[in-house]
Amino acid sequence: MQRNTVISKRSRKKLAVIGASYLQLPLVRKAKELGLEVHCFAWEDGAVCKPEADGFYPLSVVEKRRILEECRRIGIDGICTIASDVAAPTVAFVAESMGLPGNSYESALRANNKFRMRNAFRQAGVPCPQYRMIHTVEESDGMENFPFIVKPSDRSGSKGVSLVHNREELRKAVAEAVSASFQGEVMVEEYVEGREISVEFISCRGKHYPLQITDKVTTGAPHFVELEHHQPAQLTAGECKDIYAVTVRALDALGITDGASHTEFKLTAKGPVIIETGGRMGGDFIGSDLVQLSTGYDFLKGVIEMALGEFEEPHQTLETCSGVYFLCEERKALWSVFDHLEDYPQIVRAEITDPVLKPISCSADRSGYLIYQDKQKLIL
Repeated sequence: MQRNTVISKRSRKKLAVIGASYLQLPLVRKAKELGLEVHCFAWEDGAVCKPEADGFYPLSVVEKRRILEECRRIGIDGICTIASDVAAPTVAFVAESMGLPGNSYESALRANNKFRMRNAFRQAGVPCPQYRMIHTVEESDGMENFPFIVKPSDRSGSKGVSLVHNREELRKAVAEAVSASFQGEVMVEEYVEGREISVEFISCRGKHYPLQITDKVTTGAPHFVELEHHQPAQLTAGECKDIYAVTVRALDALGITDGASHTEFKLTAKGPVIIETGGRMGGDFIGSDLVQLSTGYDFLKGVIEMALGEFEEPHQTLETCSGVYFLCEERKALWSVFDHLEDYPQIVRAEITDPVLKPISCSADRSGYLIYQDKQKLIL
């Protein structure tokens, strides 16, 4: 609270936020709470941040040069985004062009493309699945050693992701992934068996600070869409140390030096294997809510301060549990919880975003969520 007051009494600094959807709303609100002047860049459709921003610019988040021109005109002091892979290269491009804190544009491109990411991991000896990139269904015809995971090289939120067991499934999945990819690029990779976790870090000038490890529950095959996240992950101190060490190697391999990062792992019998790393905090409320609820560290504030060149080393002030459950056809039993929220004092926020429940093939198909904080994992 004291830092918030200090910032608000200074000359009002200007923060650019790339994106204006519900994903960026916690960031915009935190920046306003800190007394900053906030400028958002995004298409108007779904721009829920527009009414809360000081300036709004109806530009695609990938129009990096036009956004740079506006940011120079405005005279921004920092730029950031959260939970958006597609916006991260624009953030890095503007920051690098204006001499502001942030990752290099080249590192952002590596982290935003699964093929380039895997190449960097392989060169650095970071454990990751075997992989191949293709552009057409025909390129997949000679592939063997099923099963495979098929995914667009440049999308997130489980969009276009499938597990395939034979050639017919492979051809269909590749066609769908090519269609979903911005660049028409598809990764076909080894399917790795193991428990799923994710790891949140924040970095400043190449020094990496671990924040939290999250246990993940998904729908499983074929699309692996997240149904639950819980912090902290149920791991030993030794396992956490090993996971953090591999994460640091991955961040260095990609050249991620500044801001939040989100790394997804499979824990196998041979050790942790990285599935992918994003140069942004985890979505699904992991970065915006769960980290602070479980550790006491204000992750959003840390990302903003890093972007403004005011970063302070993070410290954990709380040790408890937090998590999120998502409502969908597969988890329709959660309706009873929504109907009796008064019986669950551990739930700190709940929202139904769509009254129609759908079977989910990507995160956009989910219909609501419940966020909790408790002394132990809340089982619903």
